[in-house]
Order: sequence, then C-alpha cells, then structure tokens
Amino acid sequence: MTTPNDTMPDADPVTPQPPAVREAEEPGTCGNCNTPLLGPHCHACGQPVKGLVRHFSSVIGDALDTVFDFDTRIVRTIGPLFAKPGFITREYFAGRRVRYVSPVRLFFFLIIATIFLAQLSFDGSDLAIKSDNSGISSSTTVAAVEAERDKALLEFAVARKAAENTPGAAGVEFGEQAIRNAADARIKVLRDAQAKGVPPPASNDGITLGDGTWDAKTNPIKVDWLPGFANRWLNTQMGRATKNLARLRDDPTAYKTAALGAVPTTLFVLVPIFALMLKVAYVFKRRLYMEHLIVALHSHAFLCLSVMLILLVLALEQWVAPQSPALQTLFDWTEGLLAAWIPVYLLLMQKRVYKQGWPMTLLKYLALGLCYMILLSFAMAASMTIGLLAM
Repeated sequence: MTTPNDTMPDADPVTPQPPAVREAEEPGTCGNCNTPLLGPHCHACGQPVKGLVRHFSSVIGDALDTVFDFDTRIVRTIGPLFAKPGFITREYFAGRRVRYVSPVRLFFFLIIATIFLAQLSFDGSDLAIKSDNSGISSSTTVAAVEAERDKALLEFAVARKAAENTPGAAGVEFGEQAIRNAADARIKVLRDAQAKGVPPPASNDGITLGDGTWDAKTNPIKVDWLPGFANRWLNTQMGRATKNLARLRDDPTAYKTAALGAVPTTLFVLVPIFALMLKVAYVFKRRLYMEHLIVALHSHAFLCLSVMLILLVLALEQWVAPQSPALQTLFDWTEGLLAAWIPVYLLLMQKRVYKQGWPMTLLKYLALGLCYMILLSFAMAASMTIGLLAM
C-alpha cells in the first residue's frame, strides 16, 4: 500500500519573494499583500496601484484632478452652472453626480480663480488717494474740516467709478466711511474745545476711540465684561491696525492683497450659514441639511463665476475699447446684463430646486436676500478688518 508521500516527488520549499519582485512578475496583484487587483485600489488593504515613482507629468495631472477635478467634467459643469439655474443641483440630487465636478471642488476652484483674477485686474492704485486723514486732523475750524472731507470724498468718488464691479469697490466704501468718521470725530473735538474756551488740540493721525485718540497707555480699549487677556489682545490688534494705516499711505496694494486674501475664508464661513438659513426657510420640506449645503455651494459657485466673467469683461474693455465709444457701450451693456442675471438666476434656482409656488418663493427669496445682504455686509467689514490686521 502506498502513501501519498510515496507517489509525490519531494518538492523544494519555495522562498517567498519580496513584494517588489512579485509586483514586477505579477502586475495583476497588489504589491503590498499580493491580492489580485480589481481596480485602481486593492480591495484587501486599500493601497493604490499608482505610487509617486512615475513620470512627473502624471503626478501633476493626478494632483490637478484631485484638487480641481480638472478634466472634461469642468466643461460639462461650467456651462449649465451659468446658463441653467438649478440644473446642476437637481442633477446631483437625482444621483447623476459622476459626470459633473463635485460641489465642494467646484466652489473651491472658482473662488481661487476669481481671487487670482481680481489680484491681477485690481492693482490697488485707486486706493492711493488721501487715505490718510492728515488734512482733516490738522484742521483747526469746522469749515476747514468739512472742506477737507468733501475734497477727499470727491477723490473717492473717482476711485469708486474706476473700481466699479470689482472687489476693490468694497475697499473704496471702507475708505469713504473712514473719512466721514475721521471728519465727524475732528468736528466733535473742535466743538468741545470751543465750548470749553480752550485752543483746539493738535492733530493726531491715530484711530479715534471715544472722545480721544486710541493710545495703549492713556486711552486704551477697555470692555468691562471682558477678561484682562481679551482687552490686552484687542489693544494689541489696535496697535497693529494703527501701524498698518500708516503703512497703507505708502503701499495701498498691501491692503488690497490682504483683504482679497481674507475673502475665501469669509465665504467658506458664509456658505454653511446660508445653508442653515435655507434649512429654516424650507423646514417643512423635510430636506437634509446637506441638501441645503449643496444648494449653497452651487449658489456661491455661480456668484464666483459671475464675478469672474465681469472682471474678464472689464479687463477686455480696458484693453480694446478705450478709443471706441461703440465698443465701450457694448461692454457696458454686457457688464450690466451679467450683473442683472445674478438675482434673476438665484430666484429661478430657488424656484426650480425647492418647487414651491411663486408667491412663497418670492417671499422667501426676498427675506433670505435681505438677511444675507446684512450678513454679507458684516462679513465684508470683518474681511476688511482682517485684511488691515494681516498687512
């Protein structure tokens, strides 16, 4: 009687090969665990098939795809995003997602592209106008202060026209308000001195706080209900703002760069807040918060795209139309139509996504728009302040 060992030849033990060798001999298996591959990732250990040891151009292509989804999907997404209100959002809710850029990547790509274009198209030179208040703060009569104020505001009006429909318009408004505040503070100081029968105080170009100029020792910020460390932090920031205001007189582009740099963070904060506002407005629709967040991301992506198109038209206008009144009129109409399309688009998008009747849609659209504009104004003021501190 024979045994299996009698009929089978002795086999030499096989020495396991290193993973790198197995990968070279068996391209259809995972180099880490030797499991047969069924796709770009191993279903057993999760290791991707592609590593960094390959052509650099391939690595760059994968990086662009990872960050921006920069392939044919961007072409299929941008057109409907601009021309078909609510279409991309409804496609996403219907489960047809792979053919379009994801909402987060779309918003991220467009906001970065818009800020980059704004940096190129707005150089900040329009803010290089009497941004200091030396004329106002050195005036010794109310009439002189008012004359200096009106002169500065006239120059800001010229700057407002040049910066129209650009992110720099917010900076111009900020500067106008600073001039008015400085003039009002100086007039109050002069009238108080006149009432007391004393000579007007000397000029001081610092930041007005209460009845005087801010000073870390003699007139600091002090909020009674805040702890000491918080008040110290506020005074430190005020000191930075004072120094940066002086720097702004010589280099207005530094403020432009810092303010535009704060815009992405501001919008990333506003998007989830706007989604929460939609959740409250359509609470009886019983939609998930993430659905409202998708609507908010697509809405803000459209806004970024519209601003980018307006900036492109403005740049093209400055390039080809300065000497042609006909082209100037054409570009003006194009800019106006692009700006007018924004509120119309958002209304149609809200109607098509949430599918309510026109009366309720209009009511909620106006209420949401008013609340969001108030929120946006505070956010832009915060962005300008952050930009001033970050210079």
